[in-house]
Amino acid sequence: MIKILILGGTSEASALASAVAKRGFPAIFSYAGRVATPKSQPLPTRIGGFGGVSGLAAFVAQERITHIVDATHPFAAQMSANVLAAAAQCGIKAIALTRPAWRPVDGDKWQSVASIDEAVSTLAGPPQRVLLAIGRMHLAAFTAQPQHHYVLRLVDRPTSPLPLADVSTVIDRGPFTLEGDLALLETQGIQRIVCKNSGGEGAASKLTAARALGLPVVMIERPHLPSRLEAHTVDEVINWLT
Repeated sequence: MIKILILGGTSEASALASAVAKRGFPAIFSYAGRVATPKSQPLPTRIGGFGGVSGLAAFVAQERITHIVDATHPFAAQMSANVLAAAAQCGIKAIALTRPAWRPVDGDKWQSVASIDEAVSTLAGPPQRVLLAIGRMHLAAFTAQPQHHYVLRLVDRPTSPLPLADVSTVIDRGPFTLEGDLALLETQGIQRIVCKNSGGEGAASKLTAARALGLPVVMIERPHLPSRLEAHTVDEVINWLT
């Protein structure tokens, strides 16, 4: 008998949860807890961290988990490293359900950087209206470039003051459309986009819209991860489980 732990937060994780539930596999879905109203899942769901490798290993042992599927965000590097360490410690199987990274095409005006700090450095210069499509965790770093007006697209309305002085928010949840992103960039007067290379289809329309409008994009590339077993589709994960 298998029992699966799905570490979610992505659209791929939700698709996998539906496939696992449809097949009747015993499973638990886990959210990190960074969104106030996460999408409901057809599986028993927990929300919150585990407490590092030791906490994750203890949870795996307590719940008799046999397989872990890491379907977290491509930038959740610490969680992905913890999965590998906990799986090795517990002697169970683990796989990552990943989405391909975005790649520039003709017409794109990308500046690729390796970190948040490098992205901040690229913004030195005259004031602009900048779309920060990076989530909420690293906003404080951009206080080093206070001359800009920053536009944030967030899932939840902020419940506490944001660290940026000159900022406006758009509350919305993906997947997004090209029509909607063109309207967002034009109505907000966006002159530059800063985003993470999260890949996938759900948030790619802002890049197509930027290309159509000739806007520059500062692309923060993915962090380095240890070598691991990866799948790129739900069917691949199901085949691995069975």
